[in-house]
Amino acid sequence: MNDTSFNPRDCGTCPIRHRAVCSRCEPEELDHLDDIKYYRTYEAGQPVIWAGDPMEFVASVVTGIATLSQTMEDGRTQMVGLLLPSDFIGRPGREHAPFDVVAVTDLTLCCFRKKPFESLMGSTPSIGGRLLQMTLDELDSAREWMLVLGRKTAREKIASLLLIIARRDAALHKRLPKDGMSFDLPLTREAMADYLGLTLETVSRQISALKKSEVINLQGKRQVHIPDLQKLIGETGDDVDGGHIF
Repeated sequence: MNDTSFNPRDCGTCPIRHRAVCSRCEPEELDHLDDIKYYRTYEAGQPVIWAGDPMEFVASVVTGIATLSQTMEDGRTQMVGLLLPSDFIGRPGREHAPFDVVAVTDLTLCCFRKKPFESLMGSTPSIGGRLLQMTLDELDSAREWMLVLGRKTAREKIASLLLIIARRDAALHKRLPKDGMSFDLPLTREAMADYLGLTLETVSRQISALKKSEVINLQGKRQVHIPDLQKLIGETGDDVDGGHIF
């Protein structure tokens, strides 16, 4: 982990400003946040925090991806979530980290000292309101992910994960998902297998099958091209009206 001078710039030019916990803040409120913020960078594979460690900061992911994992008593580890740009790390009022957080790619965090941030929440309704909305969105995502892991086939799992990443990438760039869009796949196939509860061989086989069916095209090692968005949606097992097929 490194403290970094990640170009602490005007918050108005921040790449996650429109989605982060500070997205509803007025200029004066941003000034208060600026007084308690700092940046940290982590290399791929580095831990951000371990479950049970004291939480001395909360943070927004600026660039990169991290995983949330939980280790059981017998040493088995289960990945329980992904942290993508604009996602929030930490819970105000909670003293210790509930999960292991590990950088999957090179990672930059915009950190806020925890105690002053908690005080700001009490005096700045825009921060508390936005954090509540993000928490509810996270709850919806967790429920959706329960369906993905519990009821979907391997092919549907892969398609669902690709669609989630595509939609988030589009949102970060302030555009709608559409035919012909491309994005960089931030996860290795090993990480995808761990997250989806599949074997590496199954992930590779299903990605190849989606490519053969022209649902996706792979450009280089990581770039994914979606020629027909509805075709990808059709592979997820989700109903056409946005509901799920059980």
